[in-house]
Amino acid sequence: MSEVKKIATREGYGEALVECGKIYPNLVVMDADLAESTKTAMFQKAYPERFFDCGIAEGNMVGVAAGLAAAGKVVFASSFAMFATGRAYEQIRNSVGYPKLNVKIGASHAGITVGEDGASHQCNEDIALMRSIPGMVVMNPSDYIEAKEAVKAAIKHEGPVYLRFGRANVPVINDREDYHFEIGKGTLLKEGKDVTIIATGVMVNSALEAAKALEAEGIQAEVINIHTIKPLDEEIVVASARKTGKVVTAEEHSVIGGLGSAVCDCLCEKLPTPVYKIGMQDVYGESGSASDLMVKYRLDGEGVYAQVKEFLSKF
Repeated sequence: MSEVKKIATREGYGEALVECGKIYPNLVVMDADLAESTKTAMFQKAYPERFFDCGIAEGNMVGVAAGLAAAGKVVFASSFAMFATGRAYEQIRNSVGYPKLNVKIGASHAGITVGEDGASHQCNEDIALMRSIPGMVVMNPSDYIEAKEAVKAAIKHEGPVYLRFGRANVPVINDREDYHFEIGKGTLLKEGKDVTIIATGVMVNSALEAAKALEAEGIQAEVINIHTIKPLDEEIVVASARKTGKVVTAEEHSVIGGLGSAVCDCLCEKLPTPVYKIGMQDVYGESGSASDLMVKYRLDGEGVYAQVKEFLSKF
């Protein structure tokens, strides 16, 4: 059996920017002194006249991006998720979100899979922050292929977009001819009748692994990939919850304010359903390898499997 290909979603981000640079002459990319890490250096090399390094000044970068967008450019402003959302939140809210400008925040190195950089760099609150901004689209691709499609969709979307990318190499799970990406539309990856697992980002692969282990025990788990957390595909969430009657959400992010909260908001209003949220349980991360941290915080396939079993034991 051939080994599963693993590529970081940030690689897809950089490659997609270069591909789109050929198509959109008004595309501009900015970075905050991290172009090699965020992979915007690929665009810098291909289109140096349309790339601007703003240095370690994320708030200023977003302000400049807003000005360029107001002048008709489509702007991608990039940094690590911790700095892109944390340091520049006020500028994103007031200078980009409020006037509904065409600025896309390309945030790399999100979640605990940043690994050895530790808690100061492991942003597990970015989705919650960006979800709170009116009109902001929030996307968290599950693999390299989906990352590229998310970038292309973001360029076509008129208005602010937040895109979340990771540092670690993750399995490519969307390498198929019929793959289709659409903002605000979830993807049913596996049908089931006993429990629904709704996952986003790197957790989609963990959910698929957990579903396989559950199936070996006669438990049929439905797996849904939610790459767009805002706007949430409420139709697919409600339809699956109606079928299984039990929902688990999985995210490499705090369980407060992210995918789990979005799903709960939806189901609370439209179809009250028991929900268990897998993710960072109101704690900071810590330094360690990405794989070790995923295991410690029970976000790997085995950890998701165990937590789903614990949830189902209550019924």
